[in-house]
Amino acid sequence: MLRMDLLWQILLAVLVVMVTCLVVVKVYVESIKGHCTSTRDLTGKVALITGANTGIGFYTALDLAKRNARVILACRDEHKAAATVQKIQEATGNMNVEAHRLDLSLMSSVREFAKSFKGEEQLDILINNAGVAGIPYMKTVEGFDTCFATNHLGHFLLTNLLLDLLKKSQPSRIVTVSSMAHAWTKEFDVENLNGEKQPWSPSPGSISQSYFRSKLANVLFTRELAKRLEGTDVCCNCVHPGLLRTELLRYLPWYLKPFDHVIEAVAFKTGEEGAQTSIHCAVSEELEGVTGRYYVDCREAESSLLSKDLGLARQLWEYSERVTGLK
Repeated sequence: MLRMDLLWQILLAVLVVMVTCLVVVKVYVESIKGHCTSTRDLTGKVALITGANTGIGFYTALDLAKRNARVILACRDEHKAAATVQKIQEATGNMNVEAHRLDLSLMSSVREFAKSFKGEEQLDILINNAGVAGIPYMKTVEGFDTCFATNHLGHFLLTNLLLDLLKKSQPSRIVTVSSMAHAWTKEFDVENLNGEKQPWSPSPGSISQSYFRSKLANVLFTRELAKRLEGTDVCCNCVHPGLLRTELLRYLPWYLKPFDHVIEAVAFKTGEEGAQTSIHCAVSEELEGVTGRYYVDCREAESSLLSKDLGLARQLWEYSERVTGLK
């Protein structure tokens, strides 16, 4: 009986420690969350947001619509996008919200979208938001790793195809959603980003590295783009939105779901909270003329050492130009 009582006391003590730790983590996470404080009105401005039918893309679109911008949602799923447009219109009273189909994993879709966009008079804000994570390794019909194509190559090509319009509309801004996971990249061989030299393994580790590489590519792309846009009033920055309770992790294996739910409840942000840094970089007056930076919780932050390698950024740009057919 004594041993049983002692066991229960130990279990109770462990439980108390665990709950206390979770509370401390929760309080800390809440204390560092950034919030966009700008009240800037966007009447007369045009904003294009990829992947805006869910998660932080939706809340970013909702916020910009509230600021009276004309908001264009570029989404893969036309039906979900149409429902999202109606939802935003009803919530904001802004009828100047629309959706167009765009599958960033396919360069042909990106080119088709950009071609249809040529009739636009202006583009003031481009938010490269869409992304996937944890998906099983697969190649697109064009031969690209689906994760890398969606998260980097598609946005690289889209941005370049819309650059003339962004320059015409300057001052304009480009915001690319990266992740702190960019710092977890173990290897970044520019000539093997799609498994050209050696096909990637379908193991969880390889799947994760594919995502990490794509997020590092987002930061490197921003660095090089800022350099190439020197002398213009087109500013580009990238952001880490935070750990999010969104659909981004919908591809996690079933056995990780319970852990994901517990961690989400304590340390993850909502989609609305995660959108704040993207919104901050898109509208804040204090960022006028600021370019080539990395932001976390609406504040400039340090990215990884590898992400600051300008030589690597140039190599990635040239590789991306070649494989997307941009040059």
